[in-house]
Amino acid sequence: MLNRRQFLQSAAATALTLPGARAAQGPRKVGLIGAGWYGKADLLRLVQVEPIEVVGVCDVDRNMAAEAVKLIATRQKSGKTPPVFHDYRDFLNRQELDIVLIGTPDHWHALTMIEAAKKGVDIYVQKPISVDIREGQAMLAAARKYNRVVQVGTQRRSTPHLIEARDRIIGEGLLGKVSHVEICCYYHMRATQNPPDQAPPEYLDYEMWTGPAPMRPYNPLVHPRRWRAFMEYGNGIVGDMCIHMLDMVRWMLDLGWPKRVSSVGGIYVQKDSKANISDTQTATFEFPELPVVWTHRTWGVPPDPDYPWAAFLYGEKGVLKASVNGYDFIPVDKKAPKIHKDVTFELEQYPEDKTEKDLEKHVAPAIRGHMKDFLAAIDSRGKPVADIEQGYISTATCILANLAMKLGRTLEWDPAKGEIVNDKQANELLARPYRNPWKHPQASKV
Repeated sequence: MLNRRQFLQSAAATALTLPGARAAQGPRKVGLIGAGWYGKADLLRLVQVEPIEVVGVCDVDRNMAAEAVKLIATRQKSGKTPPVFHDYRDFLNRQELDIVLIGTPDHWHALTMIEAAKKGVDIYVQKPISVDIREGQAMLAAARKYNRVVQVGTQRRSTPHLIEARDRIIGEGLLGKVSHVEICCYYHMRATQNPPDQAPPEYLDYEMWTGPAPMRPYNPLVHPRRWRAFMEYGNGIVGDMCIHMLDMVRWMLDLGWPKRVSSVGGIYVQKDSKANISDTQTATFEFPELPVVWTHRTWGVPPDPDYPWAAFLYGEKGVLKASVNGYDFIPVDKKAPKIHKDVTFELEQYPEDKTEKDLEKHVAPAIRGHMKDFLAAIDSRGKPVADIEQGYISTATCILANLAMKLGRTLEWDPAKGEIVNDKQANELLARPYRNPWKHPQASKV
C-alpha cells in the first residue's frame, strides 16, 4: 500500500509529462538541516533558481536558526518565516518535505542523510559526504535502496568557467594526453589560536551538536565554522579542500577509483594551536591512468600566487591551471595562443549576492548551476552531476590519504569489496566508533 508521500511522488512523476506541470503542483517543499554558513548559502541559491517554499529549519544553535529563518522570510516568494526544529528526527517526521539540504558539520552528514532517504526525501548534502568510509558506503546504499536523488556539494562540476575548461581545453584536445596532475591548497585556514576550554553558550545544545563524535570539552574554536580544525568532526584540510580539487580532476578526466593511496605529513609548524589537523601534508593518488598529487601547507607562500587553491593538469601539449577564480591554458608551442578565463560573478542578475553576509560571491554561480542540475535530476529521476556515488568515491579517496598518513604506509583499495587489500589493521579504521547512544550505520542495515 502506498503511503501519502509515495502517492504524491507517483502522481508528481505522472504530472511531469504535462506542459507546465511543475507550476501546477505548487512549489517544492524544502527543509534545511544545519543553518550555518554553507547551509544558508546553498539554500538561498536554491531560492534564486526556483520559487520553492522553505517549510522548516533545523539547528541545535537557537541563535543560528533564528538568524536563518529571518533571512529566509525576506528572500522566499511567500514571505513566510519557516518554523524552527531542534532535532532532525522530529523535523523529518513532522514536516512534509520534497527536498532537504544538509549543511551540518561533517560528522552529522551520514545519520541525517540516511534518515531523510528513509523518509522519501531527495537530498543535497555538503561535502565530504562522511567522516569515515563505512558511513559513505551506508549513505550510497540508502540512496539506492530508497530511490533518492542525492546531489553532493562538490560544485566544481557546475562551475561555468571550469565546464568551459573541461570542454574546450581537454575535450577539444588542446591539452593532449594528460599524464600528471598536481592539486594543492596553500590557504592559511588552520586555526592558530589556543583559547581555554569553557562552558558552552546557553543557546547551543553542545551534547546534540557533538552527537556521534567523540566528546571534547567545549572550546570557542569549535563553533561556529571552525570545527574543521579538529579531526573529531571531519578530515582536516584533505577532507575539506582536497576533495574539491580531486573531485574536479576526476570529473574533468573521467577518473574512477585510485589503485593506491599514500600520504605523509603532520603538524610541523603551527604546534602551539589547539587544532589537531595537519598543517602540512602531501598525498599521492595512483589512478590507473596517471598520478594525482595533493599538497597543502597552512603556512608560508604558494608557489603560484595566482593559484593558491588549484589543479595543474600537465598534458603533452601544455598545462591547464584551474581554480575557483578562473583558468589558464599555457601551450607548449610558444606560437600558439594562451587562453585565460576569469570567473563570472553574475552580480547584476542576482543583486542580493552583493550584500549577503559571508557569501563567497565567486562560488555563487556554481551553486546555482548545481541546484539547477539537482532539480532537473529530481524531475527526471536520473543522477545529478555530483551523484552520491561520485561523492562517495572522492570522499573515501581523501579519507584513505589520512589513513595512509596515520599508518605510515601505502594503501591499496579494492572498490568491488569496498575495503583495503590485505591490511586488517587499516580495514578496522574504515569505521570509527560512535559515541552512545548513536549507532554507526552499516550499508547492510540501512
